[in-house]
Amino acid sequence: MRNKKSDRVFFVLTIILIVVGFAIFSSAALGQVGKDSVSFTTIVIKQLAILLIGVVALLTVANSPYQSLKKWSPFLFLGGLILSATVFIPGFGFMYNGATRWIDLGFLTIQPSEILKFTFIVFLAAWAGARKEKIKSLPEGLLPFILFLGVVAAVMFFQKDTGTLAVMMIGAISIFFAAGGRLAHLLILILIGAMAFGALVFVRPHVLDRLVTFFNPGYDEQGSSYQINQSLIAIGSGGLVGRGFGQSIQKFNFLPEPIGDSIFAVASEEFGLLGSGFLILLFLAFALYGYLLASKETDNFGRILIVGLITVISAQAFINIGAMLGLLPLTGVPLPFVSHGGTALLFALIEVGIILSISRHHGAKV
Repeated sequence: MRNKKSDRVFFVLTIILIVVGFAIFSSAALGQVGKDSVSFTTIVIKQLAILLIGVVALLTVANSPYQSLKKWSPFLFLGGLILSATVFIPGFGFMYNGATRWIDLGFLTIQPSEILKFTFIVFLAAWAGARKEKIKSLPEGLLPFILFLGVVAAVMFFQKDTGTLAVMMIGAISIFFAAGGRLAHLLILILIGAMAFGALVFVRPHVLDRLVTFFNPGYDEQGSSYQINQSLIAIGSGGLVGRGFGQSIQKFNFLPEPIGDSIFAVASEEFGLLGSGFLILLFLAFALYGYLLASKETDNFGRILIVGLITVISAQAFINIGAMLGLLPLTGVPLPFVSHGGTALLFALIEVGIILSISRHHGAKV
């Protein structure tokens, strides 16, 4: 790959996250031993296979021109919406923990919301980039933007995937801001989002439970507060340097989803404040360097697309970490490059490939 310095730095940051993430995942996967019919070896090999496929996809995309995404963005978005709707077809989609978010193909499962998140960001970047000064207009900027958000929010509402929806909304607002949207319009969007969340609290009891748990972790310690309390115990047990690799206690029969959204707690217990702090710094460097690439990009579509992709990956990371630390309500979103992943992990790596492609083709010199 004909990388410039910027490409190499961003690529190396991603590889470090992948390697560190796989090490953390391999240890966390020990907590699954004896819990289900899938063996530890099977879990680890499956994760490794997804990573290898994802890295190949990353390199392929990084060496391909990204401009074609602009032309195909409406069709990609429409495809993402249709695919997301198929989870409601009886016998096709399946339910887990009270939510219908996956398509069961027999030999593998797909989470369409991750595909929708990707296609939505690409579509918004293409649309907002083409608006130019019109993005500041109410009828040609804000109102169509709200319509797009509403369509996606409706699909995600019925899938009961509040966490992924939150990540998508944050990414969408970052695109609106990067495209030059008015500050007053941004405030309107935030107000609408706050009102929508307030309404969601009243119609979705589990969202209210998570909000109550956030403000009062001592509430229902064996029920809705169980995960956050076990997470805080794991993080506190790690101390400064941790118990050591593979030595987490909480991942065995205490932490729910130790290879999923609770994996940061496992990492904190085993590697302590220093290790978990290093992981946070890696994600921070990933985000800041990505935004730096965007600031140097000359192509409007490429610049806005980098902002959107970096934001959704970074927002998901910090939402996950913040939830495990008790700084944010629990959402159930996985930690990018670290948590057990199929669709989410694959598309995160594809998104990195697109960022590298933009930088390579338009010479973001840092």
